[in-house]
Amino acid sequence: MAGAGGMLGDAFFNVFKDQYEIKCSDIDLNSEWLEYLDFRDFEAYKKAVFDFKPDYIFHLGAYTNLEYCEQNSDDAYVTNTISVENATYLANYLDIPILYISTAGIFDGSQDTYDDWSVPNPLGVYARSKYMGELFVKENAYRYLICRAGWMMGGDHNKDKKFVKKLLTQLNSGKKELFVVNDKMGTPTYTLDFARNVELLISKEYWGLYNMVCRGVTSRFEVASRILDILNLKDKISLTAVSSTYFNKEYFAPRPLSERLLTKKLDYRKANIMRPWEIALEEYIANNFQDYKLNIISSIN
Repeated sequence: MAGAGGMLGDAFFNVFKDQYEIKCSDIDLNSEWLEYLDFRDFEAYKKAVFDFKPDYIFHLGAYTNLEYCEQNSDDAYVTNTISVENATYLANYLDIPILYISTAGIFDGSQDTYDDWSVPNPLGVYARSKYMGELFVKENAYRYLICRAGWMMGGDHNKDKKFVKKLLTQLNSGKKELFVVNDKMGTPTYTLDFARNVELLISKEYWGLYNMVCRGVTSRFEVASRILDILNLKDKISLTAVSSTYFNKEYFAPRPLSERLLTKKLDYRKANIMRPWEIALEEYIANNFQDYKLNIISSIN
């Protein structure tokens, strides 16, 4: 598992560690089970893979900060595209499958929802770099899984850098009013369910491209509202809806208005074990943010 130091890597490690011999690597050694590897260095990547002789290559890592990618396009393409091409070469050389993680962000948002066969139209550097990786795997890998994720939530809370953690951090710092966009639509993706669904597809050898997100489409504002419900804070915290232009200075990279994915292919194959996003969100908060929850509740009361 290359690039396993983030939210997804944490989930994959926990799902696969007891049934497989795994080697997890990253440039950020934030867990004791990680080994150092910069997968942008092809020779280092090649040595690590050939020494371990895996049955699968999971290429998990990427730059996911859209603003960073927009300002550092060369680094974004090397990390999110060229390294994926290298991983594909290695998988083909060993005649093993490769897992590549794509994103709902490769669509332009002009449709309300996107199924597995919708044609992407990426808007910015991040989206283009991820889509080029997806295309290369699809066109060149002998066997592959490409799994498109939506709004990620999960992993150890110290590794979560996404919307749920950001909102809970605001509450934990004493914020009594939250400003959340009401014009961004999407589908959350719980990392543990995602990893379990990948394991199921591998066990059945259902290779190919899949949208893989929680059941149910939603919005940023609705997710925030649900978090307040889970914490029993609906009557004590002011939730203010704003348009995405409210955050233009902070989030200036182009983003689609809708990233809502439909999991039709998983459904057709009867291989969809992704749960409703509301259930996954509640489990994630209960299992990873009890200290936040207790602190928030005590400070409010």
